[in-house]
Amino acid sequence: MVVDQQLREPEVDRIFGALADATRRDILRRSMLREQSVSELAGNYAMSFAAVQKHVAVLERALLVTKERRGREQVVHSNPEALRRAARLLDAYEELWRARIDRIGDLLSGPGPEAPPPDMQDKDTGKDTQP
Repeated sequence: MVVDQQLREPEVDRIFGALADATRRDILRRSMLREQSVSELAGNYAMSFAAVQKHVAVLERALLVTKERRGREQVVHSNPEALRRAARLLDAYEELWRARIDRIGDLLSGPGPEAPPPDMQDKDTGKDTQP
């Protein structure tokens, strides 16, 4: 299902797959605050430099960050437009689900089932005599 015409299913999978990991979300947050080299980022985590590089690569494949080589350093930049597109997608899903909830509410608050005609009710109890 494609709700936002700007994003295709594989892109959606890459974005939300990348955001599913706490370390990648933190790397993204840090790169949004300011550009940082992969080495600087790696200093924040109890994992190898190579592991942080792999996390950055996942974010890069999802187009959430870009890397720029500056001499020996690779500087990580966030991509705010990719985040805005993901936010628009979530907004579209929210709108879809709110509309469904409203329809369910309308169905539940609508008129109840009609009572059977008087000739189909037990005269003593008023209960329906249909099988």
